[in-house]
Amino acid sequence: MVERRAPAPTVKFVDEYCQLYQNLFPEVRSFEAFKYLHLGMISDIKRKTLPEIAKIVGLENHQPLHHFLTESPWDAKKLRRQRLELILYVLQGRPVILIIDETGDKKKGNTTDYVKRQYIGNLGKTDNGIVAVTAYAVISGMTFPLMFEIYKPRERLQPEDKYLTKPEIAATIIKKMRSMGFRFNLVLADSLYGESGKNFLSVLNEFNLNFIVAVRSNHSAWGIADSEVKYSEWQRFKRVFSDLSSENRYIREIICGDNREVRYWQITTDKEELPKNTTWYVMSKYPEITPRDVGNFYGLRTWVEYGLKQSKNELGWADFRLTHYSQIEKWWEMVCSAYLLVSLHSEQLLKFPPQSESNFSSHPWWDKGNGWNNILNNLRLILQPFLLFNLIKPWLKVFTVPKLSEGFFRLQMIVNNLTRSIFQNFNIPYFYFSSA
Repeated sequence: MVERRAPAPTVKFVDEYCQLYQNLFPEVRSFEAFKYLHLGMISDIKRKTLPEIAKIVGLENHQPLHHFLTESPWDAKKLRRQRLELILYVLQGRPVILIIDETGDKKKGNTTDYVKRQYIGNLGKTDNGIVAVTAYAVISGMTFPLMFEIYKPRERLQPEDKYLTKPEIAATIIKKMRSMGFRFNLVLADSLYGESGKNFLSVLNEFNLNFIVAVRSNHSAWGIADSEVKYSEWQRFKRVFSDLSSENRYIREIICGDNREVRYWQITTDKEELPKNTTWYVMSKYPEITPRDVGNFYGLRTWVEYGLKQSKNELGWADFRLTHYSQIEKWWEMVCSAYLLVSLHSEQLLKFPPQSESNFSSHPWWDKGNGWNNILNNLRLILQPFLLFNLIKPWLKVFTVPKLSEGFFRLQMIVNNLTRSIFQNFNIPYFYFSSA
C-alpha cells in the first residue's frame, strides 16, 4: 500500500488553520488547493482570479484550483458547518450581535445561475447581478460572517427550487443557527426585514430575541390618528465609530399606541431640517434600552454592513468566474473561511497577549490598529516572504542564485517560528475535527 504523501507546507498560520478542515478533503491535492486559495484570498493581489492566485502560490497553472472548485468531491455545506462549529468553540457560549443584510454583485449576461436585473446593494441601484442574504456576527468589536443563502428570483428558479423572499431566507438562517447553539443578544436589520412582520419578525418573537430594525417613514404604526402620535424631546448623543471618532446625532421616541414592548424612534443628523438621506426610523424590542443605545446600535448595523462588504471584496467575494451555483457556493464558503482566519487573530478574541512588540511590530509597515483591516494588513506582511519567493522562483530557473533561495527559506523559518499557534491561542485540540 502506497503511503499518502504529506501536503506541501505553506505559511504556518494558514497551514494550522486549514488543518482544522483537513478531514473534509480525501485527496491531498484538494487539501493543498484549499490552502492555496486561503493564501490567495488573504494576499494583496488586486483581483482574486485563479490564474493570479496560482502565480503567487507557486503553481505552474491554475487548473488544480479550478478543479478544486468544479470537480473535487468536497461539500461546501460540510465546510460551512465545520466553520460554524469552530466559531461556537471560540465563543464558548458567549452571545453575539447578529446582523442580517444582503450582498449584491453585478454580473453580466444571464448564463450564471440566479442572475437577473434586481437591486444590487453594492451599487445602490438596480442592475444585472446576483444577490445573497447574509448573516454577520459582532463580538468584542470584531466581525465575521456566519451564513449566507442565495436569493433565487422567481424567473430563474430551477426545477428543484422553492421560491423564498429575502425575509423568509433570513428567518430560515436564524432557525438554523439557533439549532446549532448560537446565542444572540441583539438582532439588527434594515427596513426590508423590519417591515416583514409575518415571517422574519415572527421568528425573532418566537425565540424571544431582542431586535432593532429599520422601518419606513410611512410604516403601518403611523396609521393611527395624528392626534394620538406623541414625540419625546430630542436627545443629542455621540455616534461613536470604529476608529473612536464621533459625530453628534439626535434621537427621539415616537409614541403611538399602548404597546410599550415595541418602541419606535427617529434618528437624524439635523433635528431642524430632518434631511432625507440622514434621517432614519427605527423599531426596537429591547427592554429598558436607552435612546443613546438605540442610536449607537443602529449605527453599528450601518457601519458593519459597509465594512463587511469592503472586507469581503478584499478577499475576492465577487471575483469568481463560475456559472453554476454549486461552484459559486464553494467560492463564497472559501471567502467566509478566509474571513474567519483573519478575525481569529483579533486581540479582542485572543486568550493570550499579542505578538511581542520587539518582533513583527518593528516592521515599518506593521499596523498597530485593532480593526479587521489592520489585522489583514499584518497577516499579508507575514505572507510576503513565501509569496514573493514564488514570484521570483521562475527567474531562478534562468539564473542560479543559491544564496537567494537560502535567504528566503531562512526568512520564512524565522517568521513561522515567531507566529503564535492558533491552537495555543484558543486551546483548540490539535485534531479537534479529526472525527467530524
